[in-house]
Parts: sequence; C-alpha cells; structure tokens
Amino acid sequence: MALIVQKYGGTSVANIQRIRNVAERVAKFKMLGHQVVVVLSAMSGETNRLIALAREIQAEPDPRELDMLVSTGEQVTIALLAMALKDLGLKARSYTGSQVRILTDNAFTKARILQIDENRIREDLDAGRVVVVAGFQGVDENGNITTLGRGGSDTTGVALAAALKADECQIYTDVDGVYTTDPRIVPQARRLDTITFEEMLEMASLGSKVLQIRSVEFAGKYKVKLRVLSSFEEEGDGTLITFEEEDKSMEQAIISGIAFNRDEAKITVLGVPDTPGVAYQILGPVADANIDVDMIIQNTGANQTTDFTFTVNRNEYNRTMTLLEELKVKIGAREIIGDTSIAKVSIIGVGMRSHVGIASTMFKTLAAENINIRMISTSEIKISVVIDEKYLELAVRVLHKAFDLENGKTGAKFD
Repeated sequence: MALIVQKYGGTSVANIQRIRNVAERVAKFKMLGHQVVVVLSAMSGETNRLIALAREIQAEPDPRELDMLVSTGEQVTIALLAMALKDLGLKARSYTGSQVRILTDNAFTKARILQIDENRIREDLDAGRVVVVAGFQGVDENGNITTLGRGGSDTTGVALAAALKADECQIYTDVDGVYTTDPRIVPQARRLDTITFEEMLEMASLGSKVLQIRSVEFAGKYKVKLRVLSSFEEEGDGTLITFEEEDKSMEQAIISGIAFNRDEAKITVLGVPDTPGVAYQILGPVADANIDVDMIIQNTGANQTTDFTFTVNRNEYNRTMTLLEELKVKIGAREIIGDTSIAKVSIIGVGMRSHVGIASTMFKTLAAENINIRMISTSEIKISVVIDEKYLELAVRVLHKAFDLENGKTGAKFD
C-alpha cells in the first residue's frame, strides 16, 4: 500500500464527464489499497472568467479581493469530485486550502507556502477516505485567502506530497509526459521516460509549460518523487522526474530537450557612464518594482560609456520602459530603446557537463539557417540564445534535428 498524491489540471476537470472520469481513475487506485489525496485545479477557463469579471469592476483588481474571488473556482471542482467519488461508493471529503490550513505569506496573487498542517488529512486517510484538496490556494496568518499564482495547483500537490511524505506525486495533465520539445512545433518530439530535477527546473524556467517552476523547486528541495501523466490515457508510465544520482547505471543523454519562450522583450540603456555601480543604478529600481530580469549583457562603448542590455517578460515591457525613462537623467543615459519581437530558445541537458562542442554545434546550426543570435546565456546544463521571434519555430526544428533528439542518441559527436 502506498500514499499517492494526484493533481489534476483544469482540462482534466473541464466538465462533469471528465470529473467522473477522474473519480473512476482515483477509485482504481483506492481499490488497489492505496491511500489517495487528490488536488484539483478549477475547471478549464474558469479562473480567466473570474478575472475578467473582476476587471469589469476594477481595471486593476484589488489583490486581496481578487484572491477571494478566483479561489472559488477550485471550491467547485473539489465538491463535485467528492460527490462523484461518493456516487461510486467511496468515502471522500473535500477541503479548501484554508480548511487544510495551507499557511502562506500574504503576497496576494503570488503567495508562497510556509507550512501545511497535515493532521486532518492523515485522520481522513486513516479512516479510509479519499481526501480532495483545492489547489492554487492557501491562507495567511490573518485568515486571508491567498492564491499561489498561475500553475499553483502543481505546487499545492507537491507541497502536500512533501508534508505527507507521500510515495509519489502524480501530476495529471493534457499531455502524457515531458517531451524533448513541443510536439506541436516538432511532430517528431519524443516523450522522455525520465528527466532529472535539474533539467526539469531549467526547462520549466525557460518556457516549458508542462510543470510550474515552483512545483519543481519544491519537489527537488524535499525529494518528492514526481511523475507527469496524461489524464486522458489509461495506459503509460508518463515521465518520472528523478535525481541524477539515481540514473548512474544509465548513459545520460547529452541533450534532453529544447525549451523556448515567446514572452520575451529586450531593453537597452545606451550611453550610461562606465563607472562602478551603474548596473545597480539600472537594475536596482527594476528589482524594487518586482520586475524579474533574465539575460544581461554589458558592452563598453566609446568615451567611457557603456550600453546595458537585458530581457524581461513581455508583459512587464511597458512598465519597465516607463520606469527607465523616469530614471534616464539620473543614470545619465543617452537613450533607452526596446524590442518586443524577440524570443528565447534553450537547449538543456546534464550531459553537457562532460561533453564539448555543444555550443559550437548550436551556433553553427542556427548560422546555417541565417538566424542571427542577439544574446547568449549559459550554465552548466543549458545554453540559451535570444533570436528574432519570426525564426523561433525554425530554430527549434533545426536544433531538434541537429542534436538527434527524436532518436534519443547518447553518444553523438559534436563539433
């Protein structure tokens, strides 16, 4: 007998029939003798509908009241699933995040989990019940309902698995695992049987939408065994996200996948004085405005000046440009320019640590297609480039082929 936490996304509970299908899947695990905790998202599209309602009232909805509103989406699905389970003859009980007491900080719309009181869940499990918990939400120390941000139900599932010391956390979604890249762009993309936490963390941060990045961080920190599965297919083992040391007996693929992100914008601050502290003068106020900066390049120019270029999420572009224009005189910049027609493409693989020639192969492949590289960022297990957005899909396809990802080769030689 195992303790399993299962998380189902919005498409998995999009209508009554799909909720019944989830109930039947849960029932099979229960009949095998397992203890099961289920974490649910709101019905597909429901959170967006609620946000749209809020914006009809306020152009910029009050964060506390917005969390109060959007948290109701999950309350609907957990109650319906508990009813469906009872209709199958199982004992079940549903809980909101505040009832379980998923304690968070008070950063409304993007709260972080601080602590989980698992006692009530354990009592129900010991009594033979399936426990159904609302994802995406918690409560702060003052009793305010909070939400965890987009994809927060993944984080709820992994956090509950960590608190309960579950044998496995299963993330059910509309894909049957983690692929070498998006199959909609590369039909030959291959589902991975396993991927390391390090690689999955990079893929999530670099644009892969399969798992929310905080859920992967949580799983890695607390050693939660994580598996991605399809809620629409009965068979298949999905993709197991594991630790590198667990795969020592296997030859590790050099490149595991290609991630990409269209939601990028590039900003360049031209002609600022080339003096100590100039980077902080530019990026300090950006950070204070809670704007995340990704890639950074600084080029020394003439007359003891420097050009400072960085990327932000495209949704933050206008806000960042406005902020920098206000700082222009203070930082001594000649001009501030931006570009929203860029995209980021990244290759990821723990095998890069022990193989040379990966970067040159990537750059040669893109050059052969006349794709100009605007910015480059590297780490031990990833190389990211910024290119013109119009070349994104072509870049992903040719890189997928250049690294032979459809065949999963591990011993390929690179120039």
